[in-house]
Amino acid sequence: MSSSPSSVGVTAVRADTTKILADLRELMTKHNVDIYACDVVYITSRGRSIRPLEDRLLTCFVPFEIVVPSEDSHQSEYIAPVDARRAFVSGFTGSAGCAVITASKAALATDGRYFLQAEQELDGNWELLKQGLPDVPTWQEWVLREAEGGKNVGVDATLLTAAQAKSLAEKLKSRKGGELVGMDVNLIDLIWNDQPIRPKEPLRVLGLEYAGKAFEEKLSDIRKEIEKQKGSGLIVSMLDEIAWLFNLRGNDIPFNPVFFSYAFITPTEAFLYIDEDKITPESSEHLGSAVTIKPYQAVFDDVRSFSSVVATSDLKVLVTSSASWALTKSVGEDKLTTLKSAPIEAAKAIKNSTEVNGMRNAHVKDGVAQIQYFAWLERLLDSGVLYDEVQVADKLEEFRSQKKDFVGLSFPTISSSGSNGAIIHYQPEKGTCALVQKNLIYLCDSGAQFLDGTTDSTRTLHYGTPSQEEKKSYTLVLKGHIAVARAVFPKGSSGFILDILARQYLWQEGLDYRHGTGHGVGSFLNVHEGPIGIGTRMQYNEVPLEVGMLISNEPGYYEDGQYGIRIENVVLVVEKQTAHNFGDKKYYGFETVTMVPMCKNLIVPEMLDEDEKKWLNNYHAEVYQKTSGYLKGDELTLAWLKRETSPI
Repeated sequence: MSSSPSSVGVTAVRADTTKILADLRELMTKHNVDIYACDVVYITSRGRSIRPLEDRLLTCFVPFEIVVPSEDSHQSEYIAPVDARRAFVSGFTGSAGCAVITASKAALATDGRYFLQAEQELDGNWELLKQGLPDVPTWQEWVLREAEGGKNVGVDATLLTAAQAKSLAEKLKSRKGGELVGMDVNLIDLIWNDQPIRPKEPLRVLGLEYAGKAFEEKLSDIRKEIEKQKGSGLIVSMLDEIAWLFNLRGNDIPFNPVFFSYAFITPTEAFLYIDEDKITPESSEHLGSAVTIKPYQAVFDDVRSFSSVVATSDLKVLVTSSASWALTKSVGEDKLTTLKSAPIEAAKAIKNSTEVNGMRNAHVKDGVAQIQYFAWLERLLDSGVLYDEVQVADKLEEFRSQKKDFVGLSFPTISSSGSNGAIIHYQPEKGTCALVQKNLIYLCDSGAQFLDGTTDSTRTLHYGTPSQEEKKSYTLVLKGHIAVARAVFPKGSSGFILDILARQYLWQEGLDYRHGTGHGVGSFLNVHEGPIGIGTRMQYNEVPLEVGMLISNEPGYYEDGQYGIRIENVVLVVEKQTAHNFGDKKYYGFETVTMVPMCKNLIVPEMLDEDEKKWLNNYHAEVYQKTSGYLKGDELTLAWLKRETSPI
C-alpha cells in the first residue's frame, strides 16, 4: 500500500514497543514470571477526538484454550479504554489475537481478518503467528513450547475463566513442572503511565416502552431457573446480561450501553455490585427494595461468605462458563456448579414483541439515515470534491444523530475505499486514511444505538464504472446473502448448518472469506450478542435458532490489495407456513429488518435466477415503501432511492 495521502492504500502507524517490552520484562523478572501473555478483545472508535491508545485491546493472560476473543474482567468483547492493555504493549489494534511475551521474545497471534493489519502495525520486536495457516503454531502451542523446562506463566485471575486457567495449569505442569502464577497486580498497568481512568458514567433506566418486560418478572424467571438447576444462587458477571436483567443501561464501554457491575441472585434476594457514583435517583427508585446495591469489589467477599454459609447444603452456587477464575476461587470449586448454558443469555437472545417492534423501527430510521448518506456521497463524488474515509463516516453519523431516540454508534464505522476494504475490520484514522474516490469500491459497515434497538449493516458501493471482476464478485456475495435470507429450516436448526448457503457460490469459483456469516444482535445492547451465530465455529451448532432471535446475514469477499465486498442485513427468525409439516415440526425462516438498497451498479443481473431477482425486487419495494415517506421534501435523495430500488 502506498503511504501517499492522496492514495487509497495507506500505511498504518507502526508503534515502537522496544521500551515498553524492556520495562515489562524488568517487572517480569521481579515477579518471577517467565512468560506473560495478553489475550485479545475488541474495542472501538476511530481515535480522532480521544487518545490514539484509548480504544485498543485488552491485555489478558494465557488461557491454553479459548473459543472466542479474550475479554476484560467480565469477558466482554468490547472493552473500556482503561482495559486496552494489549494494544498498548504490542501496537496491534485488531479485535482478535493474543500477545505473548517472554524474556527474549514477543509473539502476536491473530486470525485471517487481521493478517494485513498486524503486518502493518507490529514492529520488529514481534513475531506474527498467522492462525489457521499450515505449519503456523497456535499461540497456545507457542506458549507451551516456550514454557519447556518448568517456566512460569503469569496471570491475572480476574481476566481468565476457570476452565481456561485449569487447562493452562495442567498443560504447564505436564511440561516439567511449569506453573500458572496468579498475580495480585497487572504488570501492564504498572508500566502504563498515562493509562485512562476507569469510567463512572451514570445509569439510565430503560422504560417498559422499550424493554417490554419488568425486571421483577425477569428476576422471577431467573429464580425459577436457579431452582430448576438446584442452586443456592447465581453469579452474573456478563455486563450485557446485567443491563438486560435490571432494565438499566450505561456508558462505561464505548458503543456498548453497559456498566461495570456484578450481580448475585438468590431465591429471595438480588444484589447489584456497582460503583455507587453510577447510581442516580431515577435508577435507585427504579430498583427500589427489590435490589440491594453494594460496592463493586464486594462481590468477591460476599460470594465467599455466602458459599461458606451454604457449605453443608446440597445446593451449589451457580456460575456460567464466562465467570472469572477469581470469582470461582472465591466461591470454592467444591461449592459451585458451572452451567453449560447461561440462563440470562438464552432469555435475552429471544426478543419479546416490544423489543422486536423496536428493532424494526430502529432499522427503518437507520435505513433512512443510510439512504440520505449514500445519496449525499454520490452527489459529492459527482461534484469532484474528495473527502477522506473519516470525513464521510462523520457525515453518516450526522445523519443518524438526527433520528429519534438516537444514542450513539453501535461500533466504529468501517469506512473503507479501494484496497482498504480488503482489511476486514479496517478502522480509518484521521490524517492517515484514504480519500474516497468515485472509481473505487467503497465498503461501509456501520450501526447505531437507538433506545428502541441496535442496528448493524454493511453496504458495498461503486459510484463509477466497476470492473467485470468486481461486479462478478459482488454478485456472488449477493447470491449467498439472498440464499440465507430465503432459507427455510426446521425448528432445532442452528446457524452452523446455514453457513454453507452463504458460501456456496463463492466456493464454486474457488473463493471464500475469513469471517463468520452472522452474529446475534442485542436490543439497545451489544451489537454482537451470544449465544447464536452463523458460521463454522462448533459452538454455533450448540444453540438452535428460535423465533424472536435477531442475527446478521453478512457474507463477503476480499481481494487483498484491491477491494473488499460485504453485504450485511439484520434478520429476524420467524415461523414459516409450509405446504407440509414433516416430523410434526415447525419451520422457520427470516424476516429482513435492515432497510437499505443494494448497489445495483455492482450487480450482474444475468447471474441471478428468477427467484433471486424476485427476492431482490420485493426487498427493494419494501425498502422504498418503508423509508420514502421520511424523505418528503428531499427530492434529490428520494430520486436516488427510487432509482436504486427500481426492479431489475
